[in-house]
Formats: sequence, C-alpha cells, structure tokens
Amino acid sequence: MSEQTASITPMPAGSALEPTASAEERWGLFQHPLHSAEDYINSLRGRGLKVYLFGEQVEEPVDHPMIRPSINALAASYQLAEDDPELATAESPYTGTRVNRFLHIPTSPEDLVNKNQMQRRMGQLTGTCFQRCAGLDCISVMHSLTYDIDQAHGTEYHSRFLKLLEGLQRHNLIIAAGMTDPKGDRSKAPHEQADQDMFMRVVDRDEKGLYVSGAKAHMTGGLNSHWVMVMPTMRLSEADRDYAVIGAVPLQTPGLTFIYGRQSCDTRAMEGGEIDQGNARYSGQEVLVVFDRVFIPWEHVFMDGEWEFASVLVERFTDYHRASYVCKTGLGDVMVGAAATIAEYNGVESASHIKDKLVEMVHLNETIFSSGIASSHQAYPLPSGAWINDGMLSNVCKHNVTRFPYEISRLAQDLAGGLMVTLPSEKDFEASNTSELLERFFKGRDDIPTEDRVRILRLIENMTLGRNAVGYLTESLHGAGSPQAQRIQILRNMDVDAKKRHARKLAGIEVIATDADAS
Repeated sequence: MSEQTASITPMPAGSALEPTASAEERWGLFQHPLHSAEDYINSLRGRGLKVYLFGEQVEEPVDHPMIRPSINALAASYQLAEDDPELATAESPYTGTRVNRFLHIPTSPEDLVNKNQMQRRMGQLTGTCFQRCAGLDCISVMHSLTYDIDQAHGTEYHSRFLKLLEGLQRHNLIIAAGMTDPKGDRSKAPHEQADQDMFMRVVDRDEKGLYVSGAKAHMTGGLNSHWVMVMPTMRLSEADRDYAVIGAVPLQTPGLTFIYGRQSCDTRAMEGGEIDQGNARYSGQEVLVVFDRVFIPWEHVFMDGEWEFASVLVERFTDYHRASYVCKTGLGDVMVGAAATIAEYNGVESASHIKDKLVEMVHLNETIFSSGIASSHQAYPLPSGAWINDGMLSNVCKHNVTRFPYEISRLAQDLAGGLMVTLPSEKDFEASNTSELLERFFKGRDDIPTEDRVRILRLIENMTLGRNAVGYLTESLHGAGSPQAQRIQILRNMDVDAKKRHARKLAGIEVIATDADAS
C-alpha cells in the first residue's frame, strides 16, 4: 500500500461515506486487516447498507437466518487460509507477504493449478457456492486488461489497479465482480435500450471522478463482499462509449441498493430447526445491486470509454471463470459421498448396480476436473505478466459443468429413493404424538440412527432440489455464460481447417504442404 493510503485515519465501523468521498476516505472504512473467519464476519456488521428481503429493509444482514449461511460460506475461505496456508495462500509480489489465494494474481501455471485445487477443497468444505471465484477472476483479468489499455492509450489504469490490489491484499478484503447487466431487450445494443440503465453507464463526470447508474443482476456474494468491481458484460461499439466503464467501490458507497434473491426452500432457515435445511451452515447468495448515480473517484476508475477493450475483458474473464467451475467437483465429491452413505444406511451398498452408479458419478465428476485442471496446466502468459487458462479447455470444462452435475444429481436421487421428498418435517420427528411412529417406520439398518438417515436424505434434497441446488445445478448451467456461450467459443477455437489437413494427409489426398501440417 502506498504511504498515502497507509496513513489514513480509520473511520468508525459502519460510518457512512459522503457521496463524493475520496479514495483515501474509502480505504478508511477498513480499520484493521482481517485475519480470521470471525474477523471477516465482524467486518460485515454495522455497515448501514440498504438491503431488502421480502419487501422489508434488513437492519443487520449478518444476523438474518436466511443470509447468515451464505456469510459462513465466505468465512470458510478465511478459515482454510489458516488451516492450510500452502493451499489457500500465496506470496504476493506487491506486499511481500503471503496473502489469501483468492486475492492473488496468477503468475504461473502452478498458481492456476493451486487455485483449482483450492476451489475443489472449498466445495468439499461448504457443499455450496462460496462466492469468491468471480472476484478472483475479475482481478486476474484487470491485471492484464489495464496494462493493455495503458499500452494502447497512454492511460494510467494499471498503476491505479495495482494500488487497489495492494490495498485489498493488505486488508485481506473480498471484492465481488459486478458484470451481468439486466440487458433489457436482447436484440438491442446498450445505447438503443428504451431504459438507458439496462446496462451500467457513466451519467456524469467532474474533476474528482465519475458517476454511474444502472444495475448488476444476480451478483454472487454481492452483499457479503467489501468492494465491488463493475465492468461491461458484453462487447461494445463506439456508440456504447458511455457503457465502457470499469470501477471499484466499497459497499458503503451512497446510491447502492441491494435486493436479495430467493432460493428454493430458503425459508426453512427461518423455521427454527436445522435438519430440514439439509445444509444448515452454508449456502450461496445472489443479489440485484442497483446503482443510482454512484460516485467513483478517478483513482478507482480502470476504464472510461475504451470500448474496444470490452470484448477483450469478456473473453479473458470467461477463460478464467469457466475453468473456475472445477469448484463444482468439490460439491460433486459431497454428492457422491451422500449417495454412498444413503446406500449404506439402506443396507444396499454391496449391490453391483449401486457400485456402478457411484462409479459413473465419480467418472463424470473427475471429467469436469480433468478439463479444468488441464486448462491451468496449459496456461500461457499475457504481456502484463499474469497467466491465463487455455481458452479451449476452459470452455470445455464449463460446458461439462452445464451437463454432468445434473446426471450426478439424478443418480444421487436414484440411490436416495422417494423418501427424500416425502419425509415429514423435523418438528414431526420431535413432537410427542408422532416421534415414536416416525422413528420406527423411517428406520433403515438397525445399527444406523433414524436421525442420521434423515439428515443425509435432507442433504441430497438440499443439493438437488433445495437451497444449494442453485449453486450445484442452475448456476452450473447459466453461471459464466449459458451453454451456447461456451459452444460459440469452442467453435471459434477449434481450428477445423488444421484438422482437415491432418485427415487429408493421412488419407493420401494431395494437399499443399504448409507449416501448419507439421503441427
């Protein structure tokens, strides 16, 4: 961190920012570096954010029973850094210290491989979306993008970005990626929309900075972060120049409104028990974040009108982020474990068809991981010094993710049986007039407690139909671009002409020898 930033007088926790607060004042919100999961949770208290859920403003999101499990999932990334620093931290060239790997710019294939291993481990620990991958992939892209814009336009974005990155690393903060715009009429470009705020845009500028309006939809972990980086969601034209904006703001910045997204069975967290939730401790989170003339000081602006780089941003982000979906293999490990456990509790674990279904689940899960990890091993360097995943293999990884978790879930439900969706409530298992009946008639093997059997069934329900099916299924389908988006990138990269030359040469069809033939 620069001397200027390091000397900031800390503001009290939860202090409101002025609408045009400087970059120094924004850093002053964060009094002390975060070290532990408890530090992280406490850092979210008293922020005075404008958060709405069920039509009412939430006074303290940290204590809301529907929101807290998603906070716990992010806190696990701090705990993992303490428990396994070799996996979850890395040496930063900017601070000279080890920092959380979720804040580390990859500078080698090994960095990307370790990132994938960490993401799988986080999935195993939480069984849900742990909400940090998009932020990591965002800062990874920004390292090279700001460098390239500076080379083309003589701007100072890269040095600005490195100061922001150093601050995030020193304070050990979480940054969210604000990429997805509502988009409105998909047949029209941003500047053609009837409502100009369907895409994030610059609405004003002055000597201190610029102002943006619009919204970012289903932002993963948006409410649980400290900062958010807004950026374009698609390639732009010169007519969309005002939409070519990238900037970073703390969540306490005036003009931000957060509207919490619903998840299947999410109100079970408000019913007082834990068994019916399936995974009571952890969950994911998505929010709609509305920006109403939100001020960004020039120090935290990293694109302002360089529209031709929007497509570069999107392509690089997807190359990073689609490989990040190896996180779903951690959830897949949990799913395989749950399916194997219920088979054991039902007394059928030795049946050959049960073993075969478990083998198929593992095969699909490892196929996802193999394509993602291969994209990291085949990474290549960008001019800024950051390394990026192989684009073809990254897109293949994500395309596998749009399919295989659904089949893994189907097989898990197959092994679970219909009881998974017809179980009486937790309260019925506790009530004096029904508990003995349920204990008797929902027992499996004699040596397995009925409650254990119920708990594992609820976990499978949670991940395939309930709250965390968002993170394991629907997000697998639509996150980082829906399936057709990967197919488009695969089409662009598959080089069919070279493959045809190989085939014609081996078939004895006369072709003109070229350097490409040798490859």
